[in-house]
Amino acid sequence: MDSSSRHEDYMRRALAEGKKGLGRTSPNPAVGAVIVRDGAIIGRGFHKKAGTPHAEVNALANARAYGHDLRGATMYVTLEPCNHSGRTPPCTEAILAAGIRQVYIGTKDPNAQVAGGGAAFLAARGVEVYLDICRSACRQLIVPFSKHSRSGMPWVLMKAGMSLDGKITHTQGQSGTITGPEAAVYVHGLRNELDAILIGVGTALIDNPSLTTRLADHSGRDPVRLVLDSTLRLSPDCQMLRQQSTSSTWIFCREDADLAREARLQGAGARVIRIGARPSGDPCLDLQQIMRYLGGQGIASVLVEGGAQVHASFLTEDLVDEVALLLAPYFIGEAGTPLLQGRGPCQVGNRDGNSGAGGHHRKKLCKICTEHLGADLLYRGYFTDPDSLFPAAP
Repeated sequence: MDSSSRHEDYMRRALAEGKKGLGRTSPNPAVGAVIVRDGAIIGRGFHKKAGTPHAEVNALANARAYGHDLRGATMYVTLEPCNHSGRTPPCTEAILAAGIRQVYIGTKDPNAQVAGGGAAFLAARGVEVYLDICRSACRQLIVPFSKHSRSGMPWVLMKAGMSLDGKITHTQGQSGTITGPEAAVYVHGLRNELDAILIGVGTALIDNPSLTTRLADHSGRDPVRLVLDSTLRLSPDCQMLRQQSTSSTWIFCREDADLAREARLQGAGARVIRIGARPSGDPCLDLQQIMRYLGGQGIASVLVEGGAQVHASFLTEDLVDEVALLLAPYFIGEAGTPLLQGRGPCQVGNRDGNSGAGGHHRKKLCKICTEHLGADLLYRGYFTDPDSLFPAAP
């Protein structure tokens, strides 16, 4: 293995560590680190929760716990070490105090005010610093943090299971699973990694879902459950309010929603948030206002699971950053519910990204990947390029 491949391999190990913190660190980023000496990993760590030690400090502590001498060792970390004091001391100081000789960094900090500061601080004190190892993957790991820190808005991933002809239910107005068990496992993995999960009240009334994370090893955590319910039609007896869960349910309604219904939902444990109307006078909830509210609450990522009107609204409002479509290998026909419904034109996937017939804007996905999940096909890509969330190189 050449030196470049070796460094990338160690950074992939650091990425694997960082992924353990997904969905648990907001508003901080998920970060991983490994420490290497003589070709062997002697320390591993990841950031577990905001306000607790960062990945670098945890990796140093892990190596010390096994009696390793850190002087002259090499660290691989997915994000540039912080060089400022917040709820925890600067990681750069801990790295220097440990005697680390080389630091390989996946990507600079997305904050233009601090980007490069940690790397420069270490280099000025004799540490050998190398940047941009597996940069694309390291940037993708922290897209919720990058967007939230720059805009105050959460990263939005739209997920849908659908047939080859774009139907998300077998029959309109009825519940039913489109994709297979492997796709279900994948979706629960997404729920485990994002801060919140969002559906419309129509989906809630039809499916009566739990919106929890169910992993085979029982290691998952439940995202905050979000329901768009303009007039508070959701029943206090619905499953998401009558289950044991580590997370809460937030219901967004209009300002004029019935007070008695609000009281009943709050009595069942829901948090009811009243949202103003759209500036246009549209009676639907103002999604921009909801996203700003969530960002202000420290929610940095949202998994939008539908239904069709919700998908269409988020796309039309240009709020979707990433898409995960799960395609089942069959056709449903006219009886099924289409992926997008009820919010006007929104055409996705035009090759050139230009306006199409009638002048409707077409959005283009980038960094697309596909994967077989049993008989189903995962098609995942970005509307918001992770690289666009980082300051341009000088």
